[in-house]
Amino acid sequence: MNLLEQLKQYTQVVADSGDFESYVQFKPIDGTTNPSLIYAAAQKPEYAHLVDAAVAYGRKQGNTFEAKLAESMDMLAVNFGLEILKIVPRRVSTEVDARLSFDLEGSLVKARKIIALYESNGISREKVLIKLASTWEGIKAAEQLEKEGIRNNLTLLFSKAQAIACAEAKVQLISPFVGRIYDWYKKERGVDSIAPAEDPGVLSVRYIYNYYKKFGYNTEVMGASFRNIGEIIELAGCDLLTISPNLLAELENNQAQLTRKLDPETSKNADIRQIHLDEKDFRWMHNEEAMAVEKLSDGIRKFTEDLVKLEKFIAAKL
Repeated sequence: MNLLEQLKQYTQVVADSGDFESYVQFKPIDGTTNPSLIYAAAQKPEYAHLVDAAVAYGRKQGNTFEAKLAESMDMLAVNFGLEILKIVPRRVSTEVDARLSFDLEGSLVKARKIIALYESNGISREKVLIKLASTWEGIKAAEQLEKEGIRNNLTLLFSKAQAIACAEAKVQLISPFVGRIYDWYKKERGVDSIAPAEDPGVLSVRYIYNYYKKFGYNTEVMGASFRNIGEIIELAGCDLLTISPNLLAELENNQAQLTRKLDPETSKNADIRQIHLDEKDFRWMHNEEAMAVEKLSDGIRKFTEDLVKLEKFIAAKL
């Protein structure tokens, strides 16, 4: 068996892509999208029909140009999700506007709108994960949405505080960003690479996985944003891993032996203390991790940049 086939024995593999061909090729269980992936995919001629359908919907629904644009953007994200759900057997993640990352009420409104669009297209809410940034406001929005039967994927997660707050909010799933943590520490240490077993991104996910399993939290851990297959190999056994098509191909073409690294039984013996966080504690604990503060704000800015590019692309068609 190749590495990808072996990995699927221990971990649910998710495709991190807006390119539908990769879903057909690698057969992941779930799919994830974000503004950056949708912007890249929307430029391709083969997806022009999804863009055109979203623009037509926006023209019909909105009364002002701004409203038409907002409706088109929501429908475009859902259109990509609908196509992914024709291929994957389970769920797709669709992202809330990153500019709402500090707006609890705005996030709730947008999440409910996205779910309503899916449901109007015959997709039950159980098949959709709403992606929210792991800010305090995003986590609290997810806590409320979960009570409404709307499941969530908390993204841009870099700190222990974020992970613990998500677990206490009983969110469905979190996406700790392995590669972006790796990038930060490489730069901080002035090195070209870090061995996968010592990679701070890998160690972060390992800690979160052990914490959740030891203390009985049901929130799923989905490692994300990988830079190399070494990181993926070190996290074999994690609940889910969302992987880009190029790394999925690398795994598929590698016949090495894979060993499970994360196991819930082993986690029970982890030397970890349970912590409970209110808002003050969360903000302080998160602020103590310089990497997490920098990467969360940077991630929100980057998603917003690509969202604005996508808006300009759609606006030119309205």
